[in-house]
Amino acid sequence: MINYFDSHAHYNDEKFEEDRFDIIEKLYKNGVTNIVNAGYSLESSKSSIELAQKYNFIYATVGVSPNDLDSYNNKTLEKIYNLAKKEKVVAIGEIGLDYYWNKENKELQQKAFIDQINIANELSKPIVIHTREAIYDTLDVLKNKIKCKEKGVFHCCPLNLDLVREALKLGFYISFAGPITFKNSKNADEIINEVPLNRFLIETDSPYLSPEPLRGTRNNSRKLKIYCAKNCKCKTKI
Repeated sequence: MINYFDSHAHYNDEKFEEDRFDIIEKLYKNGVTNIVNAGYSLESSKSSIELAQKYNFIYATVGVSPNDLDSYNNKTLEKIYNLAKKEKVVAIGEIGLDYYWNKENKELQQKAFIDQINIANELSKPIVIHTREAIYDTLDVLKNKIKCKEKGVFHCCPLNLDLVREALKLGFYISFAGPITFKNSKNADEIINEVPLNRFLIETDSPYLSPEPLRGTRNNSRKLKIYCAKNCKCKTKI
């Protein structure tokens, strides 16, 4: 039996409010033996930790994403730092840059990104990077503005060959999600093959980004089997 590791999910999301615990308990029985549940705001980071403390096979990340910076300040940063020291917190994230949803606060996004990398460096934790429509600024931060002590992972990595190659040179892992199965992802195979097996991760980003042919439905970690059917690299046992 293949065991599956979902490297990025959000089981604390409101879309799981009615049946969260029933779904999670079925996951392990169906071979999903490790899940990283990602925070993206103060509240989601707290609930991610609570979920990790409830289940042995779930781990948490804490951080403020570029889409959740409305009330970001030094107190926010202090709270993230304290949360990051909690048991079962394995990384800082998801953090990064998103110019698709937010074009007006690029300086704040970069500041928050660097601030939280500093926390990761101080606590010797890896980071989980969210980047959308901001590939070259993301790489500029990582190459020229701050060095990551423990590196980390590009979550739901955009299917951009320049990004993947540069991220690998910097020592990061690459995590692929539902888009590798989408019909319009014509370069998915080329980019998947660019990533060596020892840097290769898969994720669902549940409840979002369900793979084809289930696109548009609520996602969960059992659908990792569909991702693995896309490419033999995904079939590695944990």
